Amino acid sequence: MNRELQRWGEQTDRAIANFQISGEPMPARLIQALALVKAAAATVNAASGVISVHLSGAITRAAEEIVNDEMRDQFPVDVFQTGSGTSTNMNVNEVIANRSAEILGQPVHPNDHVNASQSSNDVVPTALRIAAARAIVDELIPALVALGGELRALAQRHEITVKAGRTHLMDAVPMTFGQEVGGWARAAELSVQRLQGVRERLCELPIGGTAVGTGLNAPPGFGRLVAAEISHRTHIDFTEAHDHFEAQSAHDAVVETSGALRSVALSLHKIAGDLRLLGSGPANGLGEIQLAELQAGSSIMPGKVNPVIPEVVQQVAAQVVGNDAAIVFASTMSTLQLNTALPVMARNLLSSIDLLSAVAAPLRQCIRDITVNVAQMASYAESTPALMTALAPELGYDAAADIVHRAEAAGVSVRQLLTTEQPDLDPELLARLDPLALALPDKLKLRPPVRPSAPEV
Repeated sequence: MNRELQRWGEQTDRAIANFQISGEPMPARLIQALALVKAAAATVNAASGVISVHLSGAITRAAEEIVNDEMRDQFPVDVFQTGSGTSTNMNVNEVIANRSAEILGQPVHPNDHVNASQSSNDVVPTALRIAAARAIVDELIPALVALGGELRALAQRHEITVKAGRTHLMDAVPMTFGQEVGGWARAAELSVQRLQGVRERLCELPIGGTAVGTGLNAPPGFGRLVAAEISHRTHIDFTEAHDHFEAQSAHDAVVETSGALRSVALSLHKIAGDLRLLGSGPANGLGEIQLAELQAGSSIMPGKVNPVIPEVVQQVAAQVVGNDAAIVFASTMSTLQLNTALPVMARNLLSSIDLLSAVAAPLRQCIRDITVNVAQMASYAESTPALMTALAPELGYDAAADIVHRAEAAGVSVRQLLTTEQPDLDPELLARLDPLALALPDKLKLRPPVRPSAPEV
């Protein structure tokens, strides 16, 4: 970049020289959140008489340009840097100061003016929480709600599409495809609830604690007023931390949020894994559903189609679990009054949110485009030996198991075996082998008979 176009200063140059580690800059979301904090702080500082109104206006204008994703090339500091994130805080301070000086036509100091009433130790964790909360509220939760809605719609369309259940990957009693998909839908809905459950604690902001939590050099009420200003700007309810010492020295809310994201990822991983199994084939797999053909699946096998969307979902889940492990380890670097792994916590938390938000849309489309092989499902349901579970209360477990083994040996269904061997079998007993009745016992008023107690000996 041409030096004349650089708005950062000496501290940023030093950080660039010191931290040539990954070539990966801090996440844009975090930079924008830092700028948002600077704008809110400038407003409160002006109202408190810490800086002039004119200076506040220039700082706010410059910060808002960053919030609007302008000047992105002005933030090159590597994500692997000083553990407090001071280098990135100073990068933002310097860029805002120099841009404000352009606006005002007079010098603006990055520390005395832009960073007034603040410390990297309260600003960086504040920005992390803001960035994460905004991404979760504005992007991830809506994506999961939409996915859950798509799953609910699919479940409703197949309320009575009967199929075989499977446990341990082995045949189990019948169920409906609607029930199976309904379980997926509930997982998506619970994912939203888990994220909403951590929101209040994530939205407690450390701002106002300055260096160690005491609030030294900040005017009275600074943290509360900045939180209110950020709430106004984002339409998300942020509050000042209940205890600044906890909020700055430990980051349990970040760890908790990462844990919720991990749960979301694992829920999506389960759905994707089920889609892969149910769609396996087409000739030698389960073949209960067919996923949309999106691209050639093999460079050597003509016509092969792979479940590419479920596979990408599972890869995202793997990365989110890895991100969570990094965050958990980083949390152990909370020593005395400061955590010294904030940049890597920010990088991984925001990465998890972005990945999950992005992958939810193609997964939703994948669900929408599913073709359900109703006949194949019904065939599996009719042939599952677990149908005999319905007669076990009447015949006894051992007798029912004997019928299952004889049916398997003969290569016929238990219904066919009973019809052949016992043509005079009570029709009511035979009716209990209806797969749909077994899948929906409450709706179809099917109740297992009470087995008579054994006679006293």
